[in-house]
Amino acid sequence: MPRRWSIGVNVFIQIMLTLVLFFGVNRLSYRYHTRWDLSPQKNFTLSQITLNNLEKLSKDVFIANVIPRDAPLFGETQTLLEEYRINGQGRVKVRSIDPLRDVERAEELKAETGLPLDQSGVIVRCSKRTRFIPEEELVIREKGGTEVQRAIKEYRGEDAITSALINVVEGDAKKLYFVVGKGSRTEAALLESMLAIGELGRQQNFQLFPLNLAEISTVPADADGVILCGLRYDLSEREMEIIKAYWARQRTGLLVMLDPSGETPRLGAFLGLHGVVPRGDRVLYAESTGKGARKEFSVQAIFDVESPITRPLATTSTNLPGQTESLEVRFEDEYLKNQNITVHPLMGASTRYWGEKNYLEDLPIADDEDVKEDVFLAASVERGSISDERVRLESCRMVIVGNAAMLDKQSALAVNRDFVSASLNWILNREKNIGITPKPKSNYRIQLTQRQSDIIFWSTTLVMPSIVLSLGLMVWASRRAS
Repeated sequence: MPRRWSIGVNVFIQIMLTLVLFFGVNRLSYRYHTRWDLSPQKNFTLSQITLNNLEKLSKDVFIANVIPRDAPLFGETQTLLEEYRINGQGRVKVRSIDPLRDVERAEELKAETGLPLDQSGVIVRCSKRTRFIPEEELVIREKGGTEVQRAIKEYRGEDAITSALINVVEGDAKKLYFVVGKGSRTEAALLESMLAIGELGRQQNFQLFPLNLAEISTVPADADGVILCGLRYDLSEREMEIIKAYWARQRTGLLVMLDPSGETPRLGAFLGLHGVVPRGDRVLYAESTGKGARKEFSVQAIFDVESPITRPLATTSTNLPGQTESLEVRFEDEYLKNQNITVHPLMGASTRYWGEKNYLEDLPIADDEDVKEDVFLAASVERGSISDERVRLESCRMVIVGNAAMLDKQSALAVNRDFVSASLNWILNREKNIGITPKPKSNYRIQLTQRQSDIIFWSTTLVMPSIVLSLGLMVWASRRAS
């Protein structure tokens, strides 16, 4: 009996320890765990801008997935919203309400938000501000046919939801004014730049308005920033005084994208007073080949690793299309330091490029009048800067780029778009929105010929099963023989 009791107690203790260990490990794994996104395109990882906004939320946010459970977008949208909840520092609450099955909960949501909910979508709410994202705004469909028949080309759920999140948290959108009426490379280029920046505004919660300096006496008081992109003709003395008066205010922002072919001496002099001098050259690479002279104006650029604008992009490089002029960046100028003006380079050309004055020659050669080292392509200027980031509220900020073709539709790269987005958020004093912007998930279609389809069919239905069967027979025969 004592032996049987001791065995029973021992077994009981082992079972209890096993249960304690099992539930303890599960509890720890639930509270403390690490998740990995092993998809090649990181489809289940939120962008840096989204993560920045979620980490710095100061208010509770409610997000409701009001898409039927049997709809094609329900699963992907619900998975995305779970990422918002997980990374929301406990401030993001997510609910899934099927408007077809959960009628009572859907009616409660209608009463709470005041929305009719006559279509599927996602609701984002913070305090008293509410945004509804229709289901069709979560996708981009292929052209042609009716809306229902068109196949989904891209899923842009994170883009739309983060845009709504920024809007309901910040409230009123910032206002940026785009200077027009001073010429451009082409009308199409001007329109493409405005559309690209307007698309960024939709994501980043700012509105874009055209501004003709010839028709006004002062920049509107509600302007949070002014954009001068690709000006072909110089500002008049009166227009230049308007820009100077705007820059003299507190908390102003300027984004200047220079067209190297433009004649803008007054604008260049204004930039030079703030430590950034356009050199009027062209950044290029030239060499003699067996087929003759070769000039390359498309510049491979490298981002600075210290500036908050380009730090998220420092591990990447980019190509600037069209023509680019180099900038002289006077970041060690004592006069500027005394004026509390800080100048910092943002982008430089890779080592094989140089700034060439005689760029019209068939085979330019770098000489003494050309810029061979520190070929800067973009720079930032900040007046009234303070080392403490928490009190950088009244500084005036400006970003200058020696290229106006970064946003051209035919040659624009995603990294160039991210750089412009970061520059705009920096001049608006919104560092939390600086980073890699959300990228849509694309659906790829593989076109197979009839022969390729036949090969796949016979390989999967005959060849591969035959190989497995042959290996099994070989193992069975060897065992029988032994």
